[in-house]
Amino acid sequence: MAAATDSRRWRSIWISDVHLGTRHAQVDALLAFLKENRSEYLYIVGDLVDGWELKRHWHWQASYNTLIQKLLRKQRKHTRITYITGNHDEFLEEFIGLTFGGVTLAREAIHVAADGRRYLVIHGHQFDGLTHFNRLLERLGSRLYDWVLNLNQYLNRLRRQLGMGYWSFAAFLKSKAKGAVQYITEYEAAMVRLAATHQVDGIICGHIHRAEIRDLGGLTYLNCGDWVESCTALVEDFEGHFSLIHFHEDPVHGAGRGTGAHDPVARGAPELVPLGA
Repeated sequence: MAAATDSRRWRSIWISDVHLGTRHAQVDALLAFLKENRSEYLYIVGDLVDGWELKRHWHWQASYNTLIQKLLRKQRKHTRITYITGNHDEFLEEFIGLTFGGVTLAREAIHVAADGRRYLVIHGHQFDGLTHFNRLLERLGSRLYDWVLNLNQYLNRLRRQLGMGYWSFAAFLKSKAKGAVQYITEYEAAMVRLAATHQVDGIICGHIHRAEIRDLGGLTYLNCGDWVESCTALVEDFEGHFSLIHFHEDPVHGAGRGTGAHDPVARGAPELVPLGA
């Protein structure tokens, strides 16, 4: 795999869970990422827009329009864009199968990698037991998660004042809470079982805001993460190899910031996490 500074053009890029309409969408970071990284294929793997939050409280910044224009401009420059719907942008479901500005809208897609392997691309909420069985409980969970992100924002504001790097409180809770770890494990297993039913080599999803590449039961599970906590993307090179980009993780972020920082005000080259790392 080439060094990060040499890897600005990819065969394919996947981004997920931007949640436009919330105060936590790290749009500036995503715009910087899209400016620095080009691809032949771009998949938006659900929840680009947070319809739930917009319905509850309208919040739309000028940068959101800039992002949409940026995506459409990429399409005009011959990037093939597929928009996979999620649960927070379920209002788009009635337009499945249509094309808007060259962008194809779908519930799922099959991506054929450069090496011929086939991957199911799906947001993943359809096989989240919480989503399937209790929509009210899911929305309550979304409100709780929003509160955690609010606290995360305040904590990192204080850390910046102290010259410290970004620390994800939400990611910390996920890693320490036994229930969260079990939920993630069960979700990954469900995704792999779904891939097996489609007779593909792996599955690419989002939804749980946890970027990951791992082999499970002979199939490959790939989650492209999110752009509210960690700012991560999944990329494929021209040989069919996959990597995760953690956009903010770079040792040169500015005074007081070091490796592991995710501060959305910082800028730097992405760190690559290769398949199997």
